[in-house]
Amino acid sequence: MSSSFERYQKRRLISSYFSVVLSIALVLFLLGLLGLLVLNAKKVSDHFKEQVVLTIYLKDTAKEVEVKQMEKSLAMADYVKSIEYVSKEQAAESMKAENGEDFMEFLGFNPLLNSIDVHIKADYVTEEQLKLIADETTSKSFVDEVRYDNDLVTLMNNNVKKISFWILVISGLFTVIAVLLINSSIRLSVYSKRFTIKTMQMVGATKKFIRRPFVWKSVRLGIIGAVVALIGMAVVLYYIDKTFPELEFLKNQILIASLFLGVFAMGIVITWISTFIATQRFLNLKTDQLYY
Repeated sequence: MSSSFERYQKRRLISSYFSVVLSIALVLFLLGLLGLLVLNAKKVSDHFKEQVVLTIYLKDTAKEVEVKQMEKSLAMADYVKSIEYVSKEQAAESMKAENGEDFMEFLGFNPLLNSIDVHIKADYVTEEQLKLIADETTSKSFVDEVRYDNDLVTLMNNNVKKISFWILVISGLFTVIAVLLINSSIRLSVYSKRFTIKTMQMVGATKKFIRRPFVWKSVRLGIIGAVVALIGMAVVLYYIDKTFPELEFLKNQILIASLFLGVFAMGIVITWISTFIATQRFLNLKTDQLYY
């Protein structure tokens, strides 16, 4: 009978520890992913901004030397990430592939112009900067016109500001929720031992002596939970890097290491503080208050 009760208590204890570890791991995992998003928010927004293409259409009368000179000056410009020359024949082939029919059969000639596609660096993708670049480029005699999606640029910049603000708000809110959830799990774990705490106190054990094993046990559970969360984060990060290699999430390894270290430290600090507060509460309770 005694052996059966001991096994029951042991299973109950293991189940309690597992619940605490799972709660810590899930909370830290989600918090880590949010931290990853916050740290890479600018990189993600820059990636989408740099998809905006400014297209320079060249007149048919443009000389080859003029075009080459423009390509060189663009390649050296501070605001340019990359350029690509698109001949009128290439443009016609692309349009044919896109529409599924050869429009030149109806027209009898190619009405398209040679062009240069310019990918602008993210810091210069604003309405003002793009207008200055377009006006400067259009002033050249061999340039027919410059086109870019100004509405898309405006919408993108407005959305980036809104998303950045809400990411910061959600990060702060989620951090508070994470602390509360972990604290709740730790308190429930300590609550199940409240009678043991009071018994030790009644036989003369000091608060520090009683508190120490509870704190160290919770810290160990916090470490295990943090390790599980970090493994999950590493898997997600690897998947993102394989799926979206252009975002280069793994490029800044120091930043990633700092994030992982921060999540690991948070698992230890939160569990330590939560256990300290929880045990202190039960140590200060009177015996008749343990039943409520």
